[in-house]
Amino acid sequence: MERIKTEIPDLYVVEPRVFQDDRGYFFESYNEYKLKEQGLDIKFVQDNESKSQKHVLRGLHFQKPPFAQGKLVRVIKGKVLDVAVDIRQGSPTFGRYHAVEISEENKRMFWIPPGFAHGFVTLENGTIFFYKCTDFYNKESEGSILWNDPELNIQWGVDSPILSEKDQNAQRFSQFDSPFIYKQ
Repeated sequence: MERIKTEIPDLYVVEPRVFQDDRGYFFESYNEYKLKEQGLDIKFVQDNESKSQKHVLRGLHFQKPPFAQGKLVRVIKGKVLDVAVDIRQGSPTFGRYHAVEISEENKRMFWIPPGFAHGFVTLENGTIFFYKCTDFYNKESEGSILWNDPELNIQWGVDSPILSEKDQNAQRFSQFDSPFIYKQ
């Protein structure tokens, strides 16, 4: 596994080592020891999976402290554009986002630590999205920011995504009072 830095501190793409031949492929999608070697000392407590049709957009979601979640995300089937927005007060990249395409073909993973809002849009029908979480889901701690907020200017590549009611009615970034503080 290789940890690849993004332009936003603490946000990483993880490239697994894939062994492929005429029989198929094999790779370790999670190895605590190898992630630790890469500087990612992470304990996970919950796994989640979703299946979506093409152009479903889920996000931008986060959980407030004390139930803030870090997520290691990947795609089992299909393809997504995955987005993380820095929502840590005092961060030099506060309000900036990073997007990465992850798919069953490239087998990339994306590490999104606490202090980021997260979302994705599916680019293929039947996309299966999987993620490991560092804390348990807590409904009272959930929050969301409007996916198409003009201040964030996220380039999703989809004009009319399929959205939940919650995501349609999320708060604007300018109205968001972040409970997260950037720590150097």
